[in-house]
Amino acid sequence: MSLVFKTVQTQGIAELSYLVGDDDEGVAAVFDPRPDCDIYIDMAREAGVAITHIFETHIHADLVSGSRELCARLESAKIFVSHEGGAEYKFEVEKIKDGDRFTFGEVLITARHTPGHTPEHVAYLLADTELPDEPWGILTGDSLFVSSAGRPDLLGEKHTKQLAEQQFHTLRDFYLKMPDHIMIYPNHGAGSPCGADIGARLTSTIGYERRHNKFLQFDDVKKFTDYALATAPPVPTYYPRMKKVNANGPEVLGSLPRVPGLPPKAFKATVEKKAAQLVDVRTMLAFGGGHIAGALNIGGSPILSVWAGWMLDPEKPILLVLEDDDDLEKILRLFVRTGYTKFAGYLIDGMKSWDAAGFPIERIGQMSVHELNERKSSLQVVDVRGPGEWKKGHVPGARHIFVPELHKRMAELDRSKSTVVYCGSGYRSSIAASILKPAGFKELWNVPGSWEAWKKAKLPIEGADGQ
Repeated sequence: MSLVFKTVQTQGIAELSYLVGDDDEGVAAVFDPRPDCDIYIDMAREAGVAITHIFETHIHADLVSGSRELCARLESAKIFVSHEGGAEYKFEVEKIKDGDRFTFGEVLITARHTPGHTPEHVAYLLADTELPDEPWGILTGDSLFVSSAGRPDLLGEKHTKQLAEQQFHTLRDFYLKMPDHIMIYPNHGAGSPCGADIGARLTSTIGYERRHNKFLQFDDVKKFTDYALATAPPVPTYYPRMKKVNANGPEVLGSLPRVPGLPPKAFKATVEKKAAQLVDVRTMLAFGGGHIAGALNIGGSPILSVWAGWMLDPEKPILLVLEDDDDLEKILRLFVRTGYTKFAGYLIDGMKSWDAAGFPIERIGQMSVHELNERKSSLQVVDVRGPGEWKKGHVPGARHIFVPELHKRMAELDRSKSTVVYCGSGYRSSIAASILKPAGFKELWNVPGSWEAWKKAKLPIEGADGQ
C-alpha cells in the first residue's frame, strides 16, 4: 500500500483542499474541492486512483464549493456533508455525523463534529486501519489553522456568542486533548479572511500549535470571544451570498463560461448600453497608462477572486479588458471561484485594438512613495487598506477609508483636491482610483508599491494614535 495524499493550494482565496486515498485499492476521496475541479481528476489519474467520495468540512462562505461540479464529472462519486447543528442542503447529498468512519484501502477516515466556525463543521481524523484509534493526522477544515482558528462571526451577531463558545470548546476539549505528534492540515493558509493572521506554513502539528497558537492559550470563554472578535478581519460582503449558494447547491457548469470576443466598435456599443460591468484586469501601471472610461481595475492576479467578490454584482454580466487574449481561461477560473459566471464579452486584442480604433482613453497618474512623502502636506492622502493594517501604522496625515466602503463614504472626500490613494502594494489602491476617477476626482494618483515601498524606503510612519 502507498498512501496517496496531495494538497491543492488555491492562491488568492488561500484555500487548501486534499486528495487522500490508497493506490493499492485504487480509491480516493477529495476534501473541500474548488469549483474549477479538473485538477483533482488529473491528480487522481496520475496517482492511479478513482475518486469515490467527495467530503465537505462545512458550508463554505469564501468560495463556491466544487463538490457538485466534481461529482457531475465522475461516474460513481457521492457528496458527503455534515448534518450536525441542523444543517440543511437543497441538493442530493449523503449526510454524515460525528463518529462516522470511511475506509480507503488502509486509510481510515473518521468524521468529528467540531462546531464554532459554523454549527455543522466537521474535521476528519486520518489513521491506518490497523491502528484505528491512533490517528496520525487531521483535516481541520476551518476549525483550526496554523497560528489561528476559524472566526465565529460569519453567521451574524445573533449567532456569534453561541458559535464563539462552541469554538472555544472545540479547541480546548477536542484539539488540545490530542497528542502532540498529530499533523494538522487546514482548509486555509495565510491571507484568507476566514481567520485572523493565519500562518504562512501550510501544515503544523498539535504540539506546535499548543505552544504557539494564541487561540489555544485561553481558559476563559469570554476572554477567548473578545480576542476572536477583536482580531477578526472585515467580513467580505460576498460571504453571506456564498453561504446560500453552497447550501442550495451551486450550479453545475460543465466547463468554464463561454465569453464572446468583441471587436472595438461592438465592445464600445456594449459598454455604452450600461447593462454590463466593465472590468479591466490588467496591471495597475497598464491601467493607469490608459483605460476605457468607467472601467474598474481588478488586476488579474489570484486575489482577483476575493476582490471581484467584494466589488461586483454576480447577477450583472461582466465585460472584460485583458492584458492578453490568451489570459482569458486563467481569468475566468478566478471569477468562477467566487460565483461569477455571466460575461457579456471581452475586448479582442485588448487596449491595442481600442487605441487603433481611435477611441478615447482615460489615465490615472502613478506617484512614487518618495514624491508622496515630499508632497503629502498639499495632497488629500487616502489609505484604503483594512482596519487592522491601518492600526499598525500609516502615512502621516492620511485619511482611512477601506476600499469596499469607498462608494458610500465618498462624500467625506473633496473632489476638487489633488488626491493620492495607497494600500499595501498598490493593487487595492488601483481599484480605489478606478472608482474615484469616474466620480469626478480629476487630479488623482495611485502609489505603486504603496505601504510596502513606503516602509522599505524608511519614510515617516504615523500610528493609529497619531504618534
